[in-house]
Amino acid sequence: MRGFYARVFRLQSDNPGESLGIRRYSVCIAIGPAIMSLSSSELESLTALRRDLHAHPELAFEEHRTAQRVASRLAGLGLEVSTGWAGTGVVGVMSAGASGRCIALRADMDALPLDELNHFAHRSRHPGKMHACGHDGHTAMLLAGATLLARDPAFDGTVVFVFQPAEEAEGGARAMIEQGLLERYGITRVYGLHNWPGLPLGHFAVHSGTAMAGTDQFRILLKGHAAHAAMPHQGRDPVLAACALVQALQSIVARRIDPLDAAVLSVTRLHAGSAYNVIPEQAEVGGTVRTLSPATRDQVRTALEELCQGASRGYGVEIELEYRPGYPPTTNDGAEAERCAAAAARVAGAQRVHRNLPPSMGAEDFAYFLEARPGCYVWLGNGEAAGDCRLHNPRYDFNDALLPIGAAYWQAVVAAALPLAATEPRV
Repeated sequence: MRGFYARVFRLQSDNPGESLGIRRYSVCIAIGPAIMSLSSSELESLTALRRDLHAHPELAFEEHRTAQRVASRLAGLGLEVSTGWAGTGVVGVMSAGASGRCIALRADMDALPLDELNHFAHRSRHPGKMHACGHDGHTAMLLAGATLLARDPAFDGTVVFVFQPAEEAEGGARAMIEQGLLERYGITRVYGLHNWPGLPLGHFAVHSGTAMAGTDQFRILLKGHAAHAAMPHQGRDPVLAACALVQALQSIVARRIDPLDAAVLSVTRLHAGSAYNVIPEQAEVGGTVRTLSPATRDQVRTALEELCQGASRGYGVEIELEYRPGYPPTTNDGAEAERCAAAAARVAGAQRVHRNLPPSMGAEDFAYFLEARPGCYVWLGNGEAAGDCRLHNPRYDFNDALLPIGAAYWQAVVAAALPLAATEPRV
């Protein structure tokens, strides 16, 4: 690979006799001429930090300890630090040169309400809380990127490091935007990444367009008339109406949506009654809608409203539909996707940058940043997901071998988005 050199990073468990599954790594990545690498002491420190965050998970808007650790680390690198964004968010600012351009790099910090089933030394110490999505690793990778850039700020402009609370269904990104984050720093472009189990270790996936689905929630309350179960003709049965409605809702994707489009409507809740011999007064149905475009999103919602109206008339029950819009689709800007793909290729090699993977029907609140500013959200391969090491699984763990790769990627993105003037000498 002409013009490049290779560096091997080796990480081991702090307990060599421990059976940890995916824990020992020997990773070789290509580093371009302008891309620095973490020293062994920096890598050891950041790995310890990542595992400490994993052991002390905090839920949405409760990331006080995590925020404190992040802020301390940023301050130690000499960055201007601001805290309290959306309650627990942290922002670090680094400037070089005089161009006035400003970009943001974002990592999420919150954990999930889940009991961890792993048994390694850094497993969660807090029952019912777990870093099952890798936000501990995202935080550590962005701190690693800040470490490289602080050592060699070879860019012209301002980088805003955004450590966001409450990505998991709570909309921390939107809260930070509404608080004025983008305007305060003059941010014009935004970048994010997510580890991706099942994608080979160190490979990247970059989508031109939609990478993740939008997600909405619905709750349908059906009000009938209670009656003795032996005398159903004396009541209006909301259970019968609910069962028919659940079946009918599946026709929305099957018969209303273009087969070449993508949408998911899943009913995940159905509650009614408490006695065997009573037709209840009410029933409740709930679920989620996932779509890849605003037009499809509107189409599904309209169809859902129409089916509720039909069930109300057909079964003689009153129906109330509560439709709660959630995260919009995560849609990359085309030019920024090309920029990030080129940055990823500098780090991992072009053969490890995938441009044609299908989008995920999962959702991500980085979408709010991409609605407000052009940018790009990429996936970074976490490995083959052996032993149920998948997102939102109680046996998941972030792959620490990604720390130097993520750091190099962030440095490459900054170099591409805020390039030095062609005539400016490098020293």
